[in-house]
Amino acid sequence: MESKEIISKLIANIEKVIVGKRQAVELCLATLISRGHILIEDVPGLGKTMLARAIALSINADFKRLQFTPDILPSDITGVSIYNQKTQEFEPRPGPIFANIVLADEINRTTPRTQSGLLECMQEGKVTIDGVSYPVPDPFFVIATENPIEFQGTYPLPEAQMDRFLLCISIGYPSAEEENLIVERQVKNHPIENIKSVVDLGQIKLLQEKVTTVHISPEIMSFITTIVRATRLHPDILLGASPRGSLALMQASRAIALINDRDFVIPDDVKRMAFFTLGHRIVLKTEAQVEGITKQKVITEVLRSVAVPL
Repeated sequence: MESKEIISKLIANIEKVIVGKRQAVELCLATLISRGHILIEDVPGLGKTMLARAIALSINADFKRLQFTPDILPSDITGVSIYNQKTQEFEPRPGPIFANIVLADEINRTTPRTQSGLLECMQEGKVTIDGVSYPVPDPFFVIATENPIEFQGTYPLPEAQMDRFLLCISIGYPSAEEENLIVERQVKNHPIENIKSVVDLGQIKLLQEKVTTVHISPEIMSFITTIVRATRLHPDILLGASPRGSLALMQASRAIALINDRDFVIPDDVKRMAFFTLGHRIVLKTEAQVEGITKQKVITEVLRSVAVPL
């Protein structure tokens, strides 16, 4: 099965559950095939959990949901060692992090210590239990969510931890027509109950290998690094994106090119993915925030300031 066919089947299947949010679906798939992780910042009730479940069911992946609370411990995520009296040895009891797709729901409701435990798994691709390291399943994809409006009882992710997410997106409210369709589809049952897998994990791994072959010219690479460096010079930005931002923008641009059935990256791919890869990696100055200047506006200005390669 060709890459185009695999991606088309996936998107069509997921859209049986997620109505009118093609961009969010494409961005999640782009993150998955880039071997990255995604943070979804949005208010409750917009389908973040359903999106994660629909992706997992569509690719026949092992799915685990972690509801983060202030009292959850790192061992509740990674697992523990239990003493076996018969063998007189400690045996690992893997935690819910050992799944292909992990939904970290309301990640900002747990303590920094627990957040760090999850983000270590994301960065290293392995889990350490009592000094012994165990690899996480392959593929491994974390979808984290947080409510950007409600701050009581939350522990915002530090910039260094936000940097571990390849993309940061929001889903947004549906239009009136889309909301009517959502209600109509759930008169009897939820569409998620009828979702079947359309591809397997082996095909997802093939996409992950395929995306590394998408051509990116030296001019486009220079375009990417110039954009990222420009975030460090913008007068409204306190902290610009790091080189990890350049790598993320390159990975995401290649993935979105593949999703659009191209084996090469064009400048429009870079411009489209810039906000999703860089928005959570920059910090605005206090005076800019007071004046109501948004990250979207700043990144738009950065993109306008950089010459597009011919």
